[in-house]
Amino acid sequence: QVQLVESGGGLVQSGGSLRLSCAASGFTVDDYVIAWFRQAPGKEREGVSALNNVDGTTYYADSVKGRFTISRDNAQSMVYLQMNSLKPDDTAVYYCATDNSYRTRHATSWSVSGFYHYWGQGTQVTVSL
Repeated sequence: QVQLVESGGGLVQSGGSLRLSCAASGFTVDDYVIAWFRQAPGKEREGVSALNNVDGTTYYADSVKGRFTISRDNAQSMVYLQMNSLKPDDTAVYYCATDNSYRTRHATSWSVSGFYHYWGQGTQVTVSL
C-alpha cells in the first residue's frame, strides 16, 4: 500500500537550514504529485511545495519561494525539501502527501490538502529566535 515516511525535522535557530526527507513506497512515484504541507498550532494546514513527477513541474507557496527547494532522488524514491533561511514562522509539523489526481497538477490547486489521499505521519520543525 501507499506509504510515506517523513524525517529530518528538528530544532534550528532562525536563519538556519534543515532538509526534510519523504520516503515513498507502494506506488509508482513517476505518476504522482508529491507535496509538502505544514500545520502550525491553531492554524490550518497549508501547502508549502509540490513536485509533479509526471512532468517535473514544481510549485511553492509565496511564503517560502527563494528559501525552500523541493527535489527528488529517483533511485531512492525520496523527495526532499531543503529549507534555508528558516524563520520562526516556519515552525510547524511538516507532512508529506501524495495523489495522482489531475487536481494536484495545477498551479491553482496543488496546495489544496483535500485533494491528497495519502499522508505521512509528519515531522516537527521548530525554529527558534
